[in-house]
Amino acid sequence: MKTVIQRLTEAFGPSGFETEVTDLIKTMVKDHVDEIRTDVMGNLIAIKRGQENGKTIMFAAHTDEIGVIVTHIDDQGFLRFSNVGGVGISTLVGNRVRFASGAIGVIYQEKGDWKELNLDKLYIDLGADNKEEAQKLVSVGEFGIFHREFTDLGNRLIAKSMDDRVGCAVLVEALKKLEKPLNTLYFVFTTQEEVGLRGARTSAYGLEPDLGIALDVTLTGDMPEARRMEVSLGKGAAIKVKDSSLLVHPKVKELLIDLAEKNSIPYQMEVLDAGGTDAGAIHLTKAGIPSGAISIPTRYVHSPSEMVDVRDVQACVDLVVALAGTDLGGVV
Repeated sequence: MKTVIQRLTEAFGPSGFETEVTDLIKTMVKDHVDEIRTDVMGNLIAIKRGQENGKTIMFAAHTDEIGVIVTHIDDQGFLRFSNVGGVGISTLVGNRVRFASGAIGVIYQEKGDWKELNLDKLYIDLGADNKEEAQKLVSVGEFGIFHREFTDLGNRLIAKSMDDRVGCAVLVEALKKLEKPLNTLYFVFTTQEEVGLRGARTSAYGLEPDLGIALDVTLTGDMPEARRMEVSLGKGAAIKVKDSSLLVHPKVKELLIDLAEKNSIPYQMEVLDAGGTDAGAIHLTKAGIPSGAISIPTRYVHSPSEMVDVRDVQACVDLVVALAGTDLGGVV
């Protein structure tokens, strides 16, 4: 599992440019599914056929990551940039970015008060002597990602883009365990979640499943002076109750709790006061789809050093596998 997470988190995939990630996932799952295809939005849809009396479940994990886009190159070769997704200003200064060409730059700030820091006060240094040299490396309109290596601390793993490559890894690992599920399963590796849940919206519309489940990261409340939140690393899969885009269907929440308890899967309840997942788009599709989310507790979300616990990741895999083989009668 660690190898899968490392390969996925180190891939290049800012919103709208997820092909490297989806191509990698395709190689990982093609021998474990009955059908695999890519739709107009770039979503990778892997299908595992169930029994005739089963329902359809859409599991969604997004492949894109937050990043930057070049907006201007000055005469000295320094880049000005804007954000792609929810980039935290406080995490940027001194960090590195990587572009599709392989060019790497350092983000730094102009002089001034740290409290007044914003994107207009930041620039990227490619090490170029002038504008002409910089333009040989990147162009205006080019997307970049944060450049940070994967680190294995034992039970804890650190990498950029755990949000949401770790959710993708959960689905990859679950697919390897599923042979003849009761329900037909749509494993959708979605695009452009970080800029508005776009891939989930279109794929759910086309698939129209009986049940939608997002696999994504969630915040934790276990750091010094952290927000008060009953989610911690190492305490199991987080079963969502609500976030800013979704009130989880009560029957879906109770089903996930019941499955966790029956299968001795460690779990905790997630009440998120800000943020959302692909389930926010899925549950509003067409006439409505009962939806929920299985979340991976993650520290330092939307920074270049997001941290997860492999025991929580495994609990999420086990919960996906349990749900895949469950009779959904009375729920959907």
